[in-house]
Amino acid sequence: MIRVTPAPEPVSFDRTVRQPGLRALEQLAEKHGGSKDAIPSKEMPTHWRNALEDLLEGYRRICAYLCLYIPRGTGAPSTDHMVPKSTAWQHVYEWSNYRLACALMNARKGVSASVLDPFEVEDGWFVLELVEFQVSPAPGLSSSVADAVGATIGKLRLNEQVCREARAGYAEEYWEGHVTFDYLSRHAPFVARELRRLHRLLPGHG
Repeated sequence: MIRVTPAPEPVSFDRTVRQPGLRALEQLAEKHGGSKDAIPSKEMPTHWRNALEDLLEGYRRICAYLCLYIPRGTGAPSTDHMVPKSTAWQHVYEWSNYRLACALMNARKGVSASVLDPFEVEDGWFVLELVEFQVSPAPGLSSSVADAVGATIGKLRLNEQVCREARAGYAEEYWEGHVTFDYLSRHAPFVARELRRLHRLLPGHG
């Protein structure tokens, strides 16, 4: 993972997501004794899906957790709620609570509180080795940060074969000259950053 800079709230968000979402919660609360806290997340209307195109544009189609490009057509983008829907209704229809995630990472994260927020991660906390393309906590981190990084890697299963092969595929395409470093940076920014850190860029790309 790398630090994700929050994208500004789209001008249409209040009209298309927040206001219809809050109105729906008001109506649902009547069915649950007047308490929004009692509303099951499965009953909440999926107005957050209206924000998906803005998330894709605002975050350049990069999954906040896997740090890889979500392809058009074959990709599976989704709106992840950093604070889970079941935890706090106040954040269900808020742009600041949304992270762009591929469906695989969203499903793995679920409602876990052990996954670090990409908005709060510092660059350099996660590092990559270039043999098996496994991710690990960077040396020298405090024990608390290292534990949090390790918990995030474990929960998201970032070192499973499918993830390692995806990272390796981008690096190999770059090393073989099939894509430029600019392309690599736009489609696999974590891989690109780690190739630079480990001095594995092609000649002239330093």
